[in-house]
Amino acid sequence: MKKQILKAGLFMAVVLCAVILPLQLHSQKVAFIASEVIRENFTEAKQADQRINTIVNEWKRELETIEKNIDILESEIKKNRLIWTDYEKQEKEKELENLKTEKMTFARTKYETNGEYDKIVKDIFKPIWEKIYAAVQEVSNEEGYDIIFDKSVQPLPYTNYKYDLTVKVLRKLGVDVDALEKEQQEKINKDPRNQQKQSKEPPKRTKSRTREEETRDVERGPGLDKPFMQPSLLPDSSNQGIIKPK
Repeated sequence: MKKQILKAGLFMAVVLCAVILPLQLHSQKVAFIASEVIRENFTEAKQADQRINTIVNEWKRELETIEKNIDILESEIKKNRLIWTDYEKQEKEKELENLKTEKMTFARTKYETNGEYDKIVKDIFKPIWEKIYAAVQEVSNEEGYDIIFDKSVQPLPYTNYKYDLTVKVLRKLGVDVDALEKEQQEKINKDPRNQQKQSKEPPKRTKSRTREEETRDVERGPGLDKPFMQPSLLPDSSNQGIIKPK
């Protein structure tokens, strides 16, 4: 039933903000929705489902009545075929054929493509799809997306739930999405592509110091940029003069 409803809603099911060639997708910002999830959680859509189910259940009862009459007549013909006159048998067989034709016509009228079922679904769901479409457009504009796919009608081999706008669209429609939001976050966290990758590069080794650099540091005082003065250049405290180097 839900698949048939989705099929009937294909006039907007693949919600696109722009139509581009596949080779251009790399330059577009792309996301997706699941219209089936939206319909299952949107109150107006659930009420529409109930209306359609009520109509379909009434059709089923009518069809079951016809089938029951067929079974009764077939049993009657089988039971009385030896005692009925040729005229009576012809009349009953004609009646049976009419019932079978009625059943076939009823089923075809209701359920064939573009039949009464498809028309009812389209009429009932049209205003609902328009609201959903408007919410998708609004979210797309706010988030800056160029193209939105519908995962419910267009199989996608892989989807990163970071780009699932279903919850945001439902929020626009006034739906309480706390549980769905939590569920989506769990899916995002489980996706390996969303987990931080630890660097596989080995830690850089510090450059070993040469003996020349070690010697130079020994000649320097702590915290000084210049080397110590040699003793032969220090002032002579006895005569306040400078001792010349030998």
